[in-house]
Amino acid sequence: MSALLPAEALSALSSQAQSMVAGAQALSSVQAGGAAGAANLSEAQGIPGTSATGSFARMVSDGISQINNKLVDGEIGLQKLAVGDAQNLHQLMINLEESRLSFQLMMQVRGRLLEAYQDIMKMPI
Repeated sequence: MSALLPAEALSALSSQAQSMVAGAQALSSVQAGGAAGAANLSEAQGIPGTSATGSFARMVSDGISQINNKLVDGEIGLQKLAVGDAQNLHQLMINLEESRLSFQLMMQVRGRLLEAYQDIMKMPI
């Protein structure tokens, strides 16, 4: 969005972003409930190792959704700043920096995990 948008368009984008955040949070809560139900079902069926896998997957999913929420909140804050509705510029900049650092950390962890996976796949059997 390099072109300047009028204030009405920015406020409409802000409301769309807020509705997208609400929809994403509802979807993540449904998915978390489904993952918990699947983990409980596999434990009840006596499938070994699935509860640890389910908890790791849940941990990764929760981390990604938290980072996504920070990024979306940062975008909403930027839109409010563009419209002129920003209450605290310092807090907005702190939130943006937190979201940037969180995303960079996630990408570093992803890179390390992929590197470890590739090393394991290269091992002779």
